Amino acid sequence: MSQVFYTARKTLKNLASGGNMLMFATVLALIGVNLPFTHEFYTWLWTNEVRLQIGDFNLFSHHGHPMSLAAFINDALMAVFFFSVGLEIKREVLVGELSSFRKALLPIIGACGGMIVPVIIYYLLASGTDYQGGMAIPMATDIAFSLGVLSMLGNRVPIGLKIFLTTLAVVDDIGGILVIAIFYTSEINFAMLIAAALILVLLAVAGARFKIQSKMFYIVFGIAVWFLFLNAGIHPTIAGVLVAFCVPAVPVNAPAGFIKTIKENIAHFANNDEVSLKSRSILGKQQMDWLKQIESASDKVISPLQDLEDTLNPLVNYFILPLFAFANAGIFFGGMQLMDAVSGVSLAIICGLVLGKFLGIFSFSWFFIKTRVVPMPEGGNWPRMASVAMLGGIGFTVSIFIATLSFPEGSQLLNDAKLGILLGSIIAGILGYLMLKITLPKEPQDQGE
Repeated sequence: MSQVFYTARKTLKNLASGGNMLMFATVLALIGVNLPFTHEFYTWLWTNEVRLQIGDFNLFSHHGHPMSLAAFINDALMAVFFFSVGLEIKREVLVGELSSFRKALLPIIGACGGMIVPVIIYYLLASGTDYQGGMAIPMATDIAFSLGVLSMLGNRVPIGLKIFLTTLAVVDDIGGILVIAIFYTSEINFAMLIAAALILVLLAVAGARFKIQSKMFYIVFGIAVWFLFLNAGIHPTIAGVLVAFCVPAVPVNAPAGFIKTIKENIAHFANNDEVSLKSRSILGKQQMDWLKQIESASDKVISPLQDLEDTLNPLVNYFILPLFAFANAGIFFGGMQLMDAVSGVSLAIICGLVLGKFLGIFSFSWFFIKTRVVPMPEGGNWPRMASVAMLGGIGFTVSIFIATLSFPEGSQLLNDAKLGILLGSIIAGILGYLMLKITLPKEPQDQGE
């Protein structure tokens, strides 16, 4: 279980602080779009063109037209986010909670309920309207914000509940990826799609058969797949996930070889003059060689998958997601009536996130635990499970992303949808936090070794 505890703690640490950055970026966007002297600049900023051009070829182009800054963030930078999600999913399948069917079953069941019921509630409220196409918006659980709320309660939260919510959010991401791939695909250019598929086969064979470990190899060909998907009519964020699945998870050397290399080279230093080692003089050529051997061995004992995941975590959590929130969370309140928040698409999304996610996650979990198909998470009980189910209604990042795919840019529908996402996520977050605060033990819990 130590690997599970380590994964849960690491995820919480990385994403909880990332949630704070998301919150700050959201507030900044709301201020920027609504203040009279910044509104024009905020709306103009995202229309600027982005180019990375050599001759007539522009990497950041869609069907021959340069990307706007907003499109670059949503289609290029968010592909990096989904690449990191793909790496996380592959790791979880290999060594994490998704590696064991029995361990993964309850979060999978809860996530399925948390995707199905919100869609049903949204459809009942939106059927026959011009916003019916946004049914997938309340499906998502924002892992950064939801785990951020858990982190506010520290070690009072049992590890079993942390693992349940983390794994549920990962499964939720898989559902979101499938929805984007199936329902947000435009007219397909089959020539480009076939070219992308051939490169993906090359990447898969290179890792599995020829044991190519170079991270740059997968990044360069991954960018090619992204460009082909973008211009083939498949949403380019899917390219990020598929390329991530091709990145090798097995290191070149086993840890035993790394330890042997360290011991051999440390022994060389131990035989050196102790006085010279204490001085701050420039290292000799031999000393440099010994240190480089240790460095090279350390690179070969960490798999490309783990190395890329660790490298991308700060970039995604502290730059890409906050920038996405700053670009997309700008809800303009000018001319908006109070009733707009509790009607139309906004109401459908709020009900989907707050009621749908709660009822879906809790009812599906309750049924399968009661029928003894799966056990209750360690440290869990029904009030605590209800609290975590409520936290699942924090949809924010992926919900906004799906909203931008569902409704035209700059439309009132998109503005109202973002308002519903913001209000629904805030309501679910506050209720989930209060419910946990009441139902959790007063003393810190043992979080495992």
